[in-house]
Amino acid sequence: MLSGRRLDLLDPSPFDIEISDIAHGLARVARWNGQTKGEHAFSVAQHSVLVWEILLRLKPDISTNWQSMALLHDGAEYVVGDMISPFKAVIGGDYKDLELRLLSAIHLRFSLPARTPQKLKPLIKRADTIAAYYEATRLAGFDHEEALRIFGKPGNIGPEQLSIEPLATKDAQSQFLNVFNMLEKSRIPIR
Repeated sequence: MLSGRRLDLLDPSPFDIEISDIAHGLARVARWNGQTKGEHAFSVAQHSVLVWEILLRLKPDISTNWQSMALLHDGAEYVVGDMISPFKAVIGGDYKDLELRLLSAIHLRFSLPARTPQKLKPLIKRADTIAAYYEATRLAGFDHEEALRIFGKPGNIGPEQLSIEPLATKDAQSQFLNVFNMLEKSRIPIR
């Protein structure tokens, strides 16, 4: 990693995780395999911030610890990249297991539960799905009907409330770090 850390992919240690590496990597990983409109790719760092924004609209009183878990929901992708869901399904359990081990190490590094709590998973998934709907229709060339069929209705959260404009890599990295640092200042670590 650019921080100088060496990360064992098969047995990742929380001690080898740095937020600067996560932000750097996620800002350089393109959502939709880079097949989006605009001068810049829409990065996983931006997607993570978008999911966080949507989560706050779905549940404004959610704890900062759970907000941090939402921001980091795709954190493992700083190492493994962003694979589209159909490809993940073909690869199977080994990929998912590696991804979960990395995410657990990330969570532990930042004093969060190793596994996302069951009651939080559907809320993050809903925010993730709403984000995918708007990314698909605003950036990836899906029409409204196709996106509705695949992702469902986004509810009462409109795109005008969200940050969906692709940013330059350095700006996406800064945006992600700013949200992370803001959350870190106000949250109480879970022990």
